[in-house]
Amino acid sequence: MPDHSPAILSPNERIKGASRHLRGTIADGLSNAVTGALADDDTQLTKFHGIYQQDDRDLRPERRKKKLEPAYSFMARVRIPGGVLNAAQWLTLDRIADAQANGTIRLTTRQAVQFHGIIKSNLRDAIRAIDAGLLDTIAACGDVNRNVMCSADPRASGAHAAALDLARALSTHLTPQTGAYREIWLDGEKVEGGEPEVEPVYGATYLPRKFKTVVAVPPDNDVDVYAHDLGFIAIVEDGAVAGWNVTVGGGMGMTHGEPRTFPRTADLLGFCTTDRATALAEAIVTVQRDWGDRSDRKQARLKYTIERHGLEAFRAEVERRAGFALEAPRPFAFDRTGDRYGWAKTAGGDWNLTLFVENGRVADRPGYALRSALRIIAEKQLAARRGADFRITPNQSLMICGLTHRAKAVVEATLRAHGVGNVHSGLRRNAVACVALPTCGLALAESERYLPSLIDALDAVLEEAGLREDEIVIRMSGCPNGCSRPYLAEIGLVGRAPGTYHLYLGAAFDGSRLNRLYRRDLDHDGILAALTPLIRAYAADRLSGERFGDFVIRTGHVALTLSGRTFHDDMSAGEPAA
Repeated sequence: MPDHSPAILSPNERIKGASRHLRGTIADGLSNAVTGALADDDTQLTKFHGIYQQDDRDLRPERRKKKLEPAYSFMARVRIPGGVLNAAQWLTLDRIADAQANGTIRLTTRQAVQFHGIIKSNLRDAIRAIDAGLLDTIAACGDVNRNVMCSADPRASGAHAAALDLARALSTHLTPQTGAYREIWLDGEKVEGGEPEVEPVYGATYLPRKFKTVVAVPPDNDVDVYAHDLGFIAIVEDGAVAGWNVTVGGGMGMTHGEPRTFPRTADLLGFCTTDRATALAEAIVTVQRDWGDRSDRKQARLKYTIERHGLEAFRAEVERRAGFALEAPRPFAFDRTGDRYGWAKTAGGDWNLTLFVENGRVADRPGYALRSALRIIAEKQLAARRGADFRITPNQSLMICGLTHRAKAVVEATLRAHGVGNVHSGLRRNAVACVALPTCGLALAESERYLPSLIDALDAVLEEAGLREDEIVIRMSGCPNGCSRPYLAEIGLVGRAPGTYHLYLGAAFDGSRLNRLYRRDLDHDGILAALTPLIRAYAADRLSGERFGDFVIRTGHVALTLSGRTFHDDMSAGEPAA
């Protein structure tokens, strides 16, 4: 077990330990009108409340010249277990976008919603408005279990209903119990100074690092189950969910130039029944709480804990704490990670629409008024007292579920009137990008603002090769932390510097295999020069049913990645990375 003596704790451990259960001096900082920022330690604590302090990096040079402080604002992330909202909640989020944020709604790869551009004086109002919609932001960030994801498409109704129930149960059980959230943001009754608060799962200093949980329903791996700390995979037998295969130790983040950091796909731990799933999740979280590295945050994720201790030792300790032994994993199969766009009719006769939202940004722009269209659809569903759901997908798109035949026609007409189409190339349909510049403080390069134009250029190559409708997974991240899960993309692009990216190739279409570095430090022209001959070769020489990620491995362009520890080894099976 790692040594957690105070002498070697990371600075974040000190901040958490002195925070009085996540209070810090946040409340005082919100009242300070002299600056648009909070104290440095408090910016670490607000993450546990679902809030990141940011500034507009596009404006930094100009403001620095004028000797002004950065243009500070805040991002608030709404926690939505399973990504499911009702029409009234969607309208609540739409109102907040204008009243407190920058006029847009950002759908995330964790089925949450982010608001950007909230100034400090509007933060409390934003959180109160979120609370009024029966939503919250607590634990959407920070060293805790974050928003629990589950497969979005509800067509296999029994399995997906069970998955959503489990996602919500896990989210509730693993939510921090501190009263600080209501006290600071919602004027709740102060409990500090009374009976000592207890965090029954997390303890006084919470987890060593963030923790991410997902629930998958085969054959869809839209949640990218292998990318996360903890996963539950539905095992359907005789038409019902018999239980769950459990995965542990996935994670995408790494640091450029530090090979001891690497992305890792999760391991199968075993099988458990639904009645034991929550207890098992708690046992896994508490082992990570006690075994995780609190001295080095770059080594603090569960994936490194398992690498250090080994899967068998980890399983034994989990079983000891849970009080039962896991069964052997049961057979299952995935076939894709992307969404299935368009209309689908359910067995009950309702209609579901999966609507492509490029990079998750819900906004109005000339000729394409997506946010207005969705507002009208939600208003009409609310007025009709229908139970339609708005479901955020793990690929940053949106499903509108539970529509009648008549409502389907209204939705189609509304989208058409606002210029919102749903026909895109196979590459664009399977594209994901993180926010990156100008607001993310970690971003080294563009992502959300650049990927659409790169796809425009690549689509021209695909069109020429006769591959416009072929689905290829492409993901871009502005830094190596990998929020867009680029290391599980058939084409992954990771920012190195402004306008410069590492190119990774060869992940599995079903999300079960990492990719491999193919070329270093490419600009736009370099990316096109590297990918164009590969796309043409794929069109000419692929085998029947062969996916792009499998093709580049079979033809020797990149080596097969067998584990996270080999991610940095033998970078290319063909020419050395330039």
